Amino acid sequence: MYDVKELNSLRNEMKHQDREMVPRALVFAMFGLMCCALALVTFEQLSGRPNVGVLIEAPIVTARTVTLDGDRTGNFAVLAEDGSVLARSGDEKAGFIGVIGKIMDRRRVVHEVSGNPPIQIVRRENGHVALLDPSTDFVVELIGYGADNVAAFENLLN
Repeated sequence: MYDVKELNSLRNEMKHQDREMVPRALVFAMFGLMCCALALVTFEQLSGRPNVGVLIEAPIVTARTVTLDGDRTGNFAVLAEDGSVLARSGDEKAGFIGVIGKIMDRRRVVHEVSGNPPIQIVRRENGHVALLDPSTDFVVELIGYGADNVAAFENLLN
């Protein structure tokens, strides 16, 4: 183990160690930045200026009702209303179907929805594709997920 001299040496080092782990100026700068950000946001909200970058839901042009049917392994199939398989998450460039399937399953567990009610895949007037789950009032606007991921659902509308 340690001998007495080593322990005394370590104790002396700890006594003389710098007390400030984070410099005081850095702490003040951090809180100053936080206060400035809070003041900016407060000013913008109180000024009455309209919010920018907020998604506006365009009217629906095309819609298709489908069911996402998954198994324990996380593989999902997109079923048409007649029960025929339209796509599978195991298909090439269709893995995003499995991701959305897991999200929908989780939302339904949280909202205590039983069974597997259908969802809607919609194309909006502005060209965006969205997924609507009427059983949980959940809407997934497929913006920023990448072209292949959006195409996995957009192809089901054609």
